[in-house]
Amino acid sequence: MSAATGAPPQGGAPFVSVVIPAYNVAPFIGDALASLAAQTMGEWEAIVVDDGSRDGTADAVAAFGDARVRLVAQENAGVSAARNRGMEEARGEALCFLDADDWLAPEALARMRAALGEGDVAAYGAYAFVPEDAHPGATPLWVKDGPFPSGDIVEPLLVMNLFHNGGHMLIRAEAARRAGGFLPGVRFGEDWEYWLRLATLGRFATVPGAEPLLYVRQRSSGAYLRMATDPASFEPAMDAIFANPTLVARFGPERLAAIRRRTEAENAWIVGRELVRHGKGAQGRRWMRASLAAAPSLKRAAVLAAAYLQPLLPRAFVPQLGRYGR
Repeated sequence: MSAATGAPPQGGAPFVSVVIPAYNVAPFIGDALASLAAQTMGEWEAIVVDDGSRDGTADAVAAFGDARVRLVAQENAGVSAARNRGMEEARGEALCFLDADDWLAPEALARMRAALGEGDVAAYGAYAFVPEDAHPGATPLWVKDGPFPSGDIVEPLLVMNLFHNGGHMLIRAEAARRAGGFLPGVRFGEDWEYWLRLATLGRFATVPGAEPLLYVRQRSSGAYLRMATDPASFEPAMDAIFANPTLVARFGPERLAAIRRRTEAENAWIVGRELVRHGKGAQGRRWMRASLAAAPSLKRAAVLAAAYLQPLLPRAFVPQLGRYGR
C-alpha cells in the first residue's frame, strides 16, 4: 500500500523537484524541510517518500504545513526504491536528491540553477559536514570545497565517488530519467553507480564559490557508518559499475581493469580511514598503508602519518579522521 498527500504547487510545475527519501528520521527531517522553505529560489516542490518509517516521520512532515511539500508513503523497500518513487512523482525540470537528515544552504538551489548550463546534465559544488546534533547555522566540522572536475567527469568519477550524496547536485530531470533508476539490489554505493550512468550522458558543471551548498549530518547510526568499514560492502556497486557496457565500450576491457585496480585502492583508503574513525586504529592503518602502496600520494602519506599521531593531535588538524557524531 502507498499513498500521497499534500497539494501540488500552484501556478504550474516548479523548476526543481527535491526528492527526499525518509526512513525513521523524525528528529531530523524538520531541518531539511525548513532549509527548503528558506530557499531564495521559491520555484521548488519536495517529494518526501516515507519508506515505512515507524518513528513519526510522516507526522513530522504532515505538520510542516507547506503546500509545496508532498508526502508519499510506501512499505519499506530501501533508499533506492524511495528515490525511484520520488522521481516518478517529480514534476520539475530539474531534480535534487536530498537526504532527510541533511539540509541545504539558503541559496543552494539558486546557485545550482545558475550554474546549470543549457547543455549540462548536472551541476554540483561544495558541501560541509556537521555533528549529529547540529542545526542550520552550526559551524561545520570541515568543508569540501574542491577542486571539482567539470565537463566529462566519467573517468575521475570511476576512480572515486566525487559526491557525498545528491544534495549538492542539481540534475536535468530528462537526463535523470534517461539514466534509469537507482538499483534496489545495491545497498552501498548505489548513488555512485547511478551518478556514473548519468555522467555518461553529458557534461557536469561546477557551482562557483567555496560556500557549502549542502550540510551533511554525521550520524553515528547512519548507513555509511555501518558499511564503509566492510570491504565487501563495496563489491555490488563495483561489479555493477565495471560491468556497465557503455563503460566497457568506451575504455576497453584492459584499461577498465586498470582503472578498477585504482578504484580498489581508493576503496581501501576509505575502509582504513573509517576504521580509524571507529577507534580501530591498527586495522585501519593497515588498509591505509595498502592503499598508499597501490596509489602513492604525498597528501595521503601525510594523513597516514597523522593517523599514527591521532591521539596527540587536535581534531582540527585532520578533521577527516575525527569520530562520528562529534
